[in-house]
Amino acid sequence: MTIAPLPAGLRVRTRAVDLPTDGLLDLLPDSSGVLSWVREGDGIVGWGEIARFETAGPDRFAEADTWWRGVVAGLDVHDELGLPGTGAVAFASLTFADSSAGSVLVVPRVVVGRRGDRAWITEFSSGDRPVRPRSLHAVTPVRRTGSVRYADGDLPVDGYRRAVAEAVRRMQAGGLGKAAVAHDLLAIADEPLDARFLLAGLARRYPTCWSFAVDGLVGATPELLLRLRDGVVESRVLAGTIWPGAGTDPATALLDSGKDQREHAYAIDSLTQTLRPFCSTLEVPAEPSILALRNVWHLASDVRGTLREGSPASLLRLAEAVHPTAAVGGTPTRAAVDLIAELEGMDRGRYAGPVGWLDAEGGGELGIALRCAELDGPVARLFAGCGIVADSDPDTEVREAEAKLVPIRDALEGVL
Repeated sequence: MTIAPLPAGLRVRTRAVDLPTDGLLDLLPDSSGVLSWVREGDGIVGWGEIARFETAGPDRFAEADTWWRGVVAGLDVHDELGLPGTGAVAFASLTFADSSAGSVLVVPRVVVGRRGDRAWITEFSSGDRPVRPRSLHAVTPVRRTGSVRYADGDLPVDGYRRAVAEAVRRMQAGGLGKAAVAHDLLAIADEPLDARFLLAGLARRYPTCWSFAVDGLVGATPELLLRLRDGVVESRVLAGTIWPGAGTDPATALLDSGKDQREHAYAIDSLTQTLRPFCSTLEVPAEPSILALRNVWHLASDVRGTLREGSPASLLRLAEAVHPTAAVGGTPTRAAVDLIAELEGMDRGRYAGPVGWLDAEGGGELGIALRCAELDGPVARLFAGCGIVADSDPDTEVREAEAKLVPIRDALEGVL
């Protein structure tokens, strides 16, 4: 566990602003410490770092929650707007597996947000120093990626195909319903990568996804793990996928696919079973809908619940209860996670873990870190995975994973 010391006498001020640009991402001043959670032009971006907390292990959610509650308890907050995302916020990115290091909460020095026609800036100061108005524009130009070459990651495609085949064999033998198996790919540029360039490309091509960046993990996820606001918890569950060329009518093919329907049912069941004890009501669609993106189509279900009166649950503690859902883990959960670790033989890090932001009341939004890359100087580690069930075909799953890599590859290469 790593805790950066907090400055004494922290003050937080949120005030309304007129943004000088149409895009929040255009406001990020440079490529260091980029923070983002943006969808269809709304959301928040941040930069600078007033505090951070790093943790690992099975208690990482609880430890992060305890730390954040302690931080906000000592803040002097003045919020003129009182909207979701105003006041004190922290950006969060937690690992998929208990055994992985790297779960982190970052409290930015500056946050700029937009919700509809209202925009704001939140700034931190310490002691008696006044908050000085900041200019809202980039101070260094966004750097294009340039040429990119690709190399095998810890689990190359051939190894992924074998892992899928073995997962199918185990499922057909009984005892396991689903496992979400993934692989990685390295992208290597000539110069350090600029997270702002990737974010701009992802947001432009996938505006209905949440374009996120936290501590070097950058992506655009279509899947909302949990949103908690005023005692109402919401989730967008995705499982079951088809891609261009896989069928003449993707929507019909998905809705008629027994394999994809079973995969989706596993994901819904795992979420609702773990969420229900916290809720007095829980609304679950009788049938999934279709979410159409540029690269793939998904079966989707929006779940909504009301927390029980007096429930002490925060967003992080709810996330601890539901993660990993069958959408990114499998079912039964423990057996699936163990199988994933065995067959992948790699550390996923924060891929497929919760990512998003937290507010001072314990609410906020957490997506699942999908369609993403972990940046390290000129190297990006890309990830893609598929839900494997007993009748999955390894070659088909390889093609699906390839389709899921398209968003981040296009963003790296600057495809319009």
